[in-house]
Amino acid sequence: MNRYFLDLHIHIGRTLGDQAVKITASRDLRFFNIVREAADRKGIDIVGIIDAVSPPVLSEIRDLITAGELVPLPGGGLSYQNKTTVLLGAEVETTGPHGGAAHFGIWMADVPAMQEFSDWLAMLITNPVLSSQRARCSALQLQEKVSELNGLFIVNHAFTPHKSVYGNCVNRLSEMLDVSKITALELGLSADSQLADLFSEHDNLTYVSNSDAHSLAKIGREYNRIETAGCSFTDVKQALLRQDGHRVIANYGLAPKLGKYHRTYCLHCEEVVQAEPPVFICPMCGGKRVVQGVIDRVTAIADRTVSKSPVHRPPYHYQVPLEFIPGIGKKMMDRLLAVFGTEMNILHQATEQQLRETAGERIARDIVLARTGQLELSAGGGGKYGKALESE
Repeated sequence: MNRYFLDLHIHIGRTLGDQAVKITASRDLRFFNIVREAADRKGIDIVGIIDAVSPPVLSEIRDLITAGELVPLPGGGLSYQNKTTVLLGAEVETTGPHGGAAHFGIWMADVPAMQEFSDWLAMLITNPVLSSQRARCSALQLQEKVSELNGLFIVNHAFTPHKSVYGNCVNRLSEMLDVSKITALELGLSADSQLADLFSEHDNLTYVSNSDAHSLAKIGREYNRIETAGCSFTDVKQALLRQDGHRVIANYGLAPKLGKYHRTYCLHCEEVVQAEPPVFICPMCGGKRVVQGVIDRVTAIADRTVSKSPVHRPPYHYQVPLEFIPGIGKKMMDRLLAVFGTEMNILHQATEQQLRETAGERIARDIVLARTGQLELSAGGGGKYGKALESE
């Protein structure tokens, strides 16, 4: 078995022909830019491009295969220079049974399967080019189609207050989905395994921690490490389903406090609420105009009061991305990459002494403190990230 870094949620901002795909994503997030960034700077072994369902993006992928830039793998997926595997995905929105809406990540083994899914989806959405369009079908019907095409079905950012199963639709997965047909559940940027394991219905599910990248810099801000025979689509599927010794061996995610929606946020006071969760009314002004925090929502609806992880659950490592470390701007990032090669090497391999020689004592110390979960953080909420505080 081999070990690979995996990030299964990267958006495309624009096509090569400058068509918008994910409206809120950076224009620099173009297909080949993503692949090169993941391979050469980030050090991510397997990347999932979640807007590959868009017809012009599929056309670009075909052109890259024809040009030999991408090579189809026997088990599915596309290889770039034997460095990084690209998986083809779609983010689809469906309405909840009682209102609201949730996003799901759909993954296919190859271009023909994704083309078939794209054609089916185009009949159910308003604009097939754009990402994350609402489909005129239920989540159960979406699961059936994915199952028919032997794809992966992932519950995206499951707890966030907008566009998620728990944050926006239902209290239990089973109210909206066939739990047996869920490949994995994505924790999102404001939750971790400990919070998610307050729900007993997750006991047989694998968790994934993905970047949901809307810019090149955000690729790999959350990721996973898997242990598999290879890095094809089939290997990833087996890892998520824990088959034949394939498995996720670690989740690396933002410390939940850094997430944009960790705590409830008062829109009137424009402040993150610090009171004991759950909080749904601002204790400062008494107002109800709040953005519900993930920890507040989970505390209110979970069926456990104490988190209980199944034996298959891997460790969750709190991650502070380099761009969150005070003092690491573009120039410092380029200097670190010139010495250590990729962000994965900086985050996981470089010693404090090596980091000190390149970045100075304070930045080196903060990177090491972040690795061990000792860097002081302020909580995020209401769409604003938390902050890593500079050490003394």
